[in-house]
Amino acid sequence: MIRPFLCALLGTFTVCAAPIALFDGKTFTGWDGDTNRIWRIDDGALVAGDLKSMVPRNEFVATTRSYTNFVLRAQFKIEGSEGFVNGGIQIRSQRIPNHNEMIGYQADIGEGWYGCLYDESRRNTVLARPDAAAVAKAFKAGEWNDYEIRCEGSRVRLWINGVPMVDYVEKDPAIVPSGRIGLQVHGGGKTRISFRKLTLEELP
Repeated sequence: MIRPFLCALLGTFTVCAAPIALFDGKTFTGWDGDTNRIWRIDDGALVAGDLKSMVPRNEFVATTRSYTNFVLRAQFKIEGSEGFVNGGIQIRSQRIPNHNEMIGYQADIGEGWYGCLYDESRRNTVLARPDAAAVAKAFKAGEWNDYEIRCEGSRVRLWINGVPMVDYVEKDPAIVPSGRIGLQVHGGGKTRISFRKLTLEELP
């Protein structure tokens, strides 16, 4: 049972759902994707790729549930030095039928991409890019880093290790403000990406 608690919202109080764990650290319960060849569970983390072979294409593991307004928190670590070493966290996204890709917003991960909000397989562009000084202050290479993603209505905000990255407001009314949470390893690099401690707090 999810027990409600009080949270501050615009100077008033409202009832919100308590944060829930999206990943139990042991199984793929609540997730789908290529969990036989691409994604694995290693020491309590969702992991894809290695440092010996190129990731052939983009691959995603995703929640089976969709979410609209929420605060998502996750820890990530990315390793690799050859090719395009990159990944990300999909939000308000969907799987493309009979395809390996997902479509929707992505909180990007990778050199030159940390803290960017990218529109994966839809507009295929960076919607908002953080200041380079903020990224340099926040990101810790080779370590676990905290990503916080807050989606409220048309607004999407990102933080890395508590440092604000971007604050984006969607202007296109055709963009659906809900969808699944996904984790990406990007193709084209000798990449290992890991995610752990994924929690989600649903907002009104």
